[in-house]
Amino acid sequence: MAARAAVEFDLLATASAMADVLTADRRHIHMHPELGFEERETSAFIQRRLSDAGVTFEAGIAGTGVLATIAGSGGAGKTVLLRADIDALPIDEQADVPYRSQNPGVMHACGHDAHTAILLGTARVLAADRLRFAGTVKLAFQPCEERFPGGAIKMIEAGVMDNPTVDAAFGLHCTPQLEAGSFGFRVGPASAASDRFTISVIGRGGHAARPNSCVDAVVVAAHLVVLLQTIISRETPPIQPAVLTVGAIHAGDAHNVIPGEATIRGTVRTYDTGLREQIADRLRELVTGAARAMRAEAKVDYVFGYPSLVNDGPMTDLARSVALDLVGAEAVFVAEQALGGEDMAYFLRRAPGCFFRLGTGNRARGITYGNHHPRFDVEEAALPFGVAAMAGVALRFLGS
Repeated sequence: MAARAAVEFDLLATASAMADVLTADRRHIHMHPELGFEERETSAFIQRRLSDAGVTFEAGIAGTGVLATIAGSGGAGKTVLLRADIDALPIDEQADVPYRSQNPGVMHACGHDAHTAILLGTARVLAADRLRFAGTVKLAFQPCEERFPGGAIKMIEAGVMDNPTVDAAFGLHCTPQLEAGSFGFRVGPASAASDRFTISVIGRGGHAARPNSCVDAVVVAAHLVVLLQTIISRETPPIQPAVLTVGAIHAGDAHNVIPGEATIRGTVRTYDTGLREQIADRLRELVTGAARAMRAEAKVDYVFGYPSLVNDGPMTDLARSVALDLVGAEAVFVAEQALGGEDMAYFLRRAPGCFFRLGTGNRARGITYGNHHPRFDVEEAALPFGVAAMAGVALRFLGS
């Protein structure tokens, strides 16, 4: 136990020695963000960095994904997969930093630039330490996490979990709510199933001065938005987490015209599979019935998206033990359940593992804006901690 801890304590020093490289990689990626399945420059950058480190890889997986493979010098053994997502968001960056996005309307506002830099650093550490382990490490640089159906399922379909078969999978996510140098872990459901719906309201348009001759799609849509909230407030068990959010309403384009059509778009987040299906059924029933009562018609397109992400108990304990050795109990926390969606869930359905939180906030410097905010940023001092944790998790699993 003492020897194992000594080896993994060294990881933080090793990772810290490459802090400048980690920061430079993260900033390069941040300055050149690309949307899901369009990450061609990002993929090329990843390939160059892997080549520089002497790591073998396969490119073009799921379009722009990259799978690197590092075999330990200790012979055959288990296989662990480490994953980072590489895509950005359709957000115009507002952060006043020298490395701000150079692509208008596209921004790394969720930390995927840091995830990618961390996994590149992890590749360098493990490639230089092949003598320390037996077995195989797979590093999956995954495209398109931000938009369903996402890149995880496509990488799995392309065979990244096979040949050799992955025995465990791990990943991390930047969390500005935690200070840099800290970690968060949660056993069981950690991210929600993420579904979406589109409601098309069909009424009868006409002159704004003659509403009695029309079926006002705007009024019908307004009633539906309010009615939808009762699915959560009056039909969902209060002890079961669930959220229904309407994110967009579109209808009409003139002051004096009653539109005949309206569109409502939204999302539903749940953990429980039965509740997930119940909400979908009730949404369809309420929407079509209420619209009919107001002399309109409503069509519902309900899409089941990413499933709930569930962390395995023993694998979470293993990852937490690495963090405890790295930073001590005072910087290791129980992560809150999040209702955000995350397609890492697909990897964890194929192999037990853990998706944990890396603290990337810095209150003193004002790095506190949440994920998907146009002023989101990452405290780059956290990057070596991410590398040490990912490398440590791989080494500890392969040596267990």
